[in-house]
Amino acid sequence: MTARILIIEDEALVAMELRFVLEDLGHEVVGTAAEAATARDIVRETEVDLALVDIHLSDGPTGIDLGRDLAQHENVTVLYMTANPGMVRGGVAGTLGVLSKPTDERAVKTAVDYALRRRQGEPVQYAPPELTVFA
Repeated sequence: MTARILIIEDEALVAMELRFVLEDLGHEVVGTAAEAATARDIVRETEVDLALVDIHLSDGPTGIDLGRDLAQHENVTVLYMTANPGMVRGGVAGTLGVLSKPTDERAVKTAVDYALRRRQGEPVQYAPPELTVFA
């Protein structure tokens, strides 16, 4: 299943590595954003299925609110990726879950596959162990 994915990450090397992994998996990376305003612009201009959202962006800790808005108002499946998963321990309304960084290619693949199956309404029994799914 191919998806249109937005990477919201302010560390250029991390964003570039994610892009390579996702494109190798056959997905279309519709853009990368280092701050909330750019991410919102991309979503307004392009259809996005899944957003991988870091919590701390170049404009501060705006990722939590951004992810909530994208999920609730733009019909984007949101998966947080952060080195500080405790910041979203209680979950964020409308978003799917959090993948702890640093991570590896396999963890990204399994988390993205899981998120996309959930988006399509396919039955999934278990989340990958690296992914904390919000209730």
